[in-house]
Amino acid sequence: MSTSYRGPENEAPVSQPIPSSPTSHEPSLGALVASATKDLSALVRSEIELAKHEVKDEVKHGVLGSAMFIVAGFFAFLALILLLIAAAYGLASLGLAPGWAFLIVAGVLLLVAGAVVFIGIRQLKKISVPEATIRTTKDSVATLKGSALH
Repeated sequence: MSTSYRGPENEAPVSQPIPSSPTSHEPSLGALVASATKDLSALVRSEIELAKHEVKDEVKHGVLGSAMFIVAGFFAFLALILLLIAAAYGLASLGLAPGWAFLIVAGVLLLVAGAVVFIGIRQLKKISVPEATIRTTKDSVATLKGSALH
């Protein structure tokens, strides 16, 4: 739509557009933002529900498998104890007093335990803070704070 305007000296008409007023069927910016936020929230919730359903059966299998490994580890531990007792009796059958045979086996076990502790300590000393994650998180927070101010 346009209106015609005749200047004071019978100039040619000049067309000027009439600013269109917002119609009732066009949502406002606030309504669009609210709708987008609502839709995003619903999308996130539905994705979480989908992940829960997909993971539920997998978790059951993982728990059952882990339980089987724990049971197997327990029986292996019992077998190790019996093997160590057999080793001590084997040393005793070679002519060592049974007390000394069991002390030798216990000493070997302590040496193995010490070596494992040493290796574990070396591995723990290699742990460092997640520098990249800290840096990107700080950058994200700074960006969000900056955009919130504008």
